[in-house]
Amino acid sequence: MTDKIKIKVKRLSEAFADVPLPYYATSGSAGMDIRAAIKEDVILQPGKVELIPTNISIEIPLGYEIQVRPRSGLAANHSVGILNSPGTIDSDYRGEVKIILMNFGKENFKISKGDRIAQLIVSKVYIAKMVAV
Repeated sequence: MTDKIKIKVKRLSEAFADVPLPYYATSGSAGMDIRAAIKEDVILQPGKVELIPTNISIEIPLGYEIQVRPRSGLAANHSVGILNSPGTIDSDYRGEVKIILMNFGKENFKISKGDRIAQLIVSKVYIAKMVAV
């Protein structure tokens, strides 16, 4: 059995109410898909980086983090990944979650409203106190 924790998710604008909140696609999924909340398509050019909004903020309990990881399909099929992979969303961060995507390939990649752009992994963290010796 796994521990279940509550993570509060808030939509920042009702303009993107049709974009699904992060969720597990199957009962065996380790990551929740997170989607782009953009008004117009974004063309991610080869070698370029774009910060893609998701229209959500997350309240994570103390002692946990959310890791932002690439989607294997985007990497394998389009050479698109996350620049700071895995990214970390700390328990005290309350701003909009944005995904730093990079096109490592040689062709343009189009991102549209509602596209799955990353996955979120909830992870337990241990708070350490550093002691000089």
